[in-house]
Amino acid sequence: MVVGFMASRTGRWLRIVTGSCLVVGGLRVGSGRGVAMTLLGLGPLVSAVLDVVPLAPLFGLPLRGPDLRRALGTTEDGSLLDGHRRAASITLH
Repeated sequence: MVVGFMASRTGRWLRIVTGSCLVVGGLRVGSGRGVAMTLLGLGPLVSAVLDVVPLAPLFGLPLRGPDLRRALGTTEDGSLLDGHRRAASITLH
């Protein structure tokens, strides 16, 4: 399913790269079409960074990535960096 792919790590990276290319390309053009292209590129870029899938509600699924992956029964973690977790802070007394 397309929505499941978009919620996966690979799908999020693809949306980030695609959105970034559209933003950079739009900025290079510099005309009205370039502005439109830049604004169009912000959609996939921001949605991937925030881990939301705007198409999911059209299929009756949750908008947020973690909820969507849980609803689809996907065990994959949706973090962008494979296996990198934020280290817990160590408090010395």
